[in-house]
Amino acid sequence: MESSNSIEGVFMAWILVGLPVLVGMLWWWNELWYVLPLMLRRPSSGRAKLPPGNMGLPFLGEMLTFLWYFKILGRPDEFIDSKRRNSLGVVRGKAHARVRNYVLNSVNRPKTLQHIAQQLQPKMVAALQSWSQKGKVIASDEIKKMTFENIGKLFVSMEPGPLLDSMNKLFQGMVKGIRAQPLNFPGTASHYATKCKRKLDEIFLEELKKKKEKRQINGAEKTNDLMDGLMEIKDEQGNQLSDTEVIENSMGLVIGGYESTSLATMWVVYCLAKYPNVLQKLREENMAMKKNKPEDFITSEDVSKLKYTNKVVEESLRMANTVAFVFRSVAKETEFEGYRIPKDWKVLVWLRYLHTNSEYFDDPLCFNPDRWDEPAKAGTFQVFGLGPRLCPGNTLARMSIAVFLHHLSIGYKWELVNPDAGVTYLPHPKPADGVEIAISKI
Repeated sequence: MESSNSIEGVFMAWILVGLPVLVGMLWWWNELWYVLPLMLRRPSSGRAKLPPGNMGLPFLGEMLTFLWYFKILGRPDEFIDSKRRNSLGVVRGKAHARVRNYVLNSVNRPKTLQHIAQQLQPKMVAALQSWSQKGKVIASDEIKKMTFENIGKLFVSMEPGPLLDSMNKLFQGMVKGIRAQPLNFPGTASHYATKCKRKLDEIFLEELKKKKEKRQINGAEKTNDLMDGLMEIKDEQGNQLSDTEVIENSMGLVIGGYESTSLATMWVVYCLAKYPNVLQKLREENMAMKKNKPEDFITSEDVSKLKYTNKVVEESLRMANTVAFVFRSVAKETEFEGYRIPKDWKVLVWLRYLHTNSEYFDDPLCFNPDRWDEPAKAGTFQVFGLGPRLCPGNTLARMSIAVFLHHLSIGYKWELVNPDAGVTYLPHPKPADGVEIAISKI
């Protein structure tokens, strides 16, 4: 009996003393592993100190807390606000100048935008007609399909069909794993994303080979899509991008154009159903712009004249928060506002915090296009990045959404099937039902 009591006493002592010590060691392990060597190597006395905050658990960091707020509670802003006191700023890196300049020059020219506006509209008009015939659709799925068909045509000259449908699914699987915990074993989002990436590499390589074969045929015409342009980029020494660089940049441009545009379009469909007063003003402006028939196309010049529509586009982009945060690597040890940021550390920029902060936007969770009567405070609206990191396709994305809104507003009425559906926030924020709508022609 005494031996048993002794064992129980040791066990209780371990629980009361050992367990807290173990938890404390786990919590401070990253501090000991990463921070202590830096402090020993370079004493902080008289020098900048490391940024504030805790580095979380070994290997996981604060991922569990992040998932708790983003995935379980559905209150991401509380997690972001808790980090606000540790916020420092942004350190910008060097952009890939050749690719970025090419996209800027090829996409944003007035003649190019005019041409693209005409290319986008047939699939938009056909999609809306199909939706009204079905009566009920999941808007997020239908918009993704429509957007991907247009992106596929513009970027790699691919027409709708089984291959493009397969690529759509592969890109969706890849996007889901981009910000997942990098655990590379079956069943994880990261592992599945890697498999999707390999299959997409094979498809893009095959398309690249086809383009090269066509170019070898005397008199063969180029398709003049973005992949063709990437194949022709040269640096100061006359060197072209490698096949791998062409493929990687083509895929990157598809992801950037596809995800941001489709999500913002989905949110504007949702918000207009929630705010009929906004829809009425939007419809009135576009009815005044309407041509002879609802199916008639508008031009990029027409889009620039739709002042209220463009405010609706800006507000939908702010509300969508397609990219809640971005990472940047510290290329060299940097001192910023009295803090030392070591080389190879990662800087996290919380873009969602900017767009939902009441200090910058009055009643930020309210869909209010009229707030864009005045420009946002400098640095507070970064849906496409900022400065040298500004997305070169941002004009194209804005125009695409505006053109879609024109055809939607003048020809159709719709309502949410589940107006009280909750919101999921990973990998991107969207209503839990995917925005199911009942839609019909006006």
